[in-house]
Amino acid sequence: MLSGLLGRKVGMTQVFGPNGSAVPVTVIEAGPCTITQVKRATTDGYEAVQLGFGAAKLKNTTRPILGHLGHSLPQTPSQRRRQQQTQAKARQEARKTETEADEAEATEATEATGATEATGATGAKTARSVSAKRRRGASQALGPFAVLREVKLVGDDSVAVGQTVDAAMFQLGERVDVIGTSKGKGFAGVMKRHGFRGGPRTHGQSDRARAPGSIGPGTTPGRVYKGTRMAGRMGNDRVTIKALEVIQADPERNLLVVKGSVPGPNGGLVMIRKGAEQLALAERTSAAGAAKSRG
Repeated sequence: MLSGLLGRKVGMTQVFGPNGSAVPVTVIEAGPCTITQVKRATTDGYEAVQLGFGAAKLKNTTRPILGHLGHSLPQTPSQRRRQQQTQAKARQEARKTETEADEAEATEATEATGATEATGATGAKTARSVSAKRRRGASQALGPFAVLREVKLVGDDSVAVGQTVDAAMFQLGERVDVIGTSKGKGFAGVMKRHGFRGGPRTHGQSDRARAPGSIGPGTTPGRVYKGTRMAGRMGNDRVTIKALEVIQADPERNLLVVKGSVPGPNGGLVMIRKGAEQLALAERTSAAGAAKSRG
């Protein structure tokens, strides 16, 4: 079971419950996501799946990412130059072998000719192997995607590269965690950032209304403690809202409606993750199944 799914925040609205009460909800475009890589404990040390979400322009995607996604890439000038150098070196060695060969002995000449062909074939094979290594997985070109993220893989579900995952993995009434990047507020003072009360407005204190006040004692300790709340950059942080209830799930339109607010602006990237209880249950079930199979 995949632990999460990528999506984008569409916006907030309200729906009406069975008793007529208005429920504030957030609409999320959840998926579809494509599995671009599967990591196993035997090869990578942990179980995870890399998901691709959103479309990106081919011309704006770097060659390493395209190669990772299995695209066939033309050779760069440096690669072409290296290949030409390898072939030229092979030809030079072949000519040197022919020059040193004894023309009087036909067997030696035949062996020299065979070595020449083998050397040329080796050079071509090396160039082809380097090119093939750079274009591994070219039979299944994916993407390119705007976002690549890893999510934890729980259990022994069979997943494969190229498989599509959508909002069908979430059920009505399920509890999920939504991870996003909060809105950036810029440089903010202590009243906005930490909720300070501010100084007195009377008794002639005309410039102390929004000041932070004292930041510590004097001689002892003679420094400012780490973590003292001061003015600074506010927002633009990774925020996780836990245990949001799924009100609606529409896999056909790739929409997920959750109760409450979600961090970030409209159109911001979010990750919808399975709740902690459900992940723990899946891990226990997987461990029990593994123990039973060993027994």
